[in-house]
Amino acid sequence: MLRLLVRMVLQIAKRSAALSVALIIALVAVARCAGAQGCAMCYQNAAAAGAGAQAGLRHGILILLVPALGIFGGILALIYRRSSS
Repeated sequence: MLRLLVRMVLQIAKRSAALSVALIIALVAVARCAGAQGCAMCYQNAAAAGAGAQAGLRHGILILLVPALGIFGGILALIYRRSSS
């Protein structure tokens, strides 16, 4: 099932670059709305923290994002290699 879905997505992306760009723009627009889903207590604690603690939180978020994006990119690369051969 997953292979079929991936194959369909790759075929659509190959056919229409404009569709891919539109999909990316839509995902970015939706992600902006999703930023407001933090809990109130976490927001209050972060807002009350000093500048150094806020910078630490921002760096921590970025550090946690790197492995997730690496794994995601690796999986996409494997899917692309297997679908092209």
